[in-house]
Amino acid sequence: MSLTTELWQVLVVCFSAIFTGNILLTTFLGMCPFLAVSRQVKASVGLGFAVVFVMTFTSLLNWLAYRYVLVPMELEFFRFILFIIIIATFVQFVEMVLERYSPVLYQNLGIFLPLITVNCAILGASLFMVIREYTLPVTVGYGFGSGVGWMLAIVAMAGIRQQMAVERVPKGLQGPGITLIIAGLMALGFIGFTGVLQGS
Repeated sequence: MSLTTELWQVLVVCFSAIFTGNILLTTFLGMCPFLAVSRQVKASVGLGFAVVFVMTFTSLLNWLAYRYVLVPMELEFFRFILFIIIIATFVQFVEMVLERYSPVLYQNLGIFLPLITVNCAILGASLFMVIREYTLPVTVGYGFGSGVGWMLAIVAMAGIRQQMAVERVPKGLQGPGITLIIAGLMALGFIGFTGVLQGS
């Protein structure tokens, strides 16, 4: 595979992960922090950047661990345990950095920052790269694109929810009801990108 072809594949997979195959709005992975943290744009942006960072680098490390440790030793069935250990280590690192350099954001994210460890979107990205047999550059592009797609979705939801706080919402739809309706409409909007570029 030539360098140009591989670069094009990375770009296509990255674009697909952000829009046509958005890991949150098309596979519905990572919905818990999406619904819980998306009340304020600032907190959503902070969590979004943390997810992009963790998802990109854990996808890279999980690919290396899978290809060069598990596969040669024929221990592929240990991938769930190994992937979670790598993800937990990175989340702990992000948590320590935020606590040291951005205590306000650390307080705003609260319990949801350590919960990135069990965010199924991050584990799902690592499992998808194994199932789809991505190369290392494509894996990094997919991890980054999936993180950006997740952040895009949560920031958009936070902006809508902040605006709705000053709007009249029927009493029966207030709270989780209107949030789930908005999430469904956003998912329909992202599905509309299907067919523009499709990563494989």
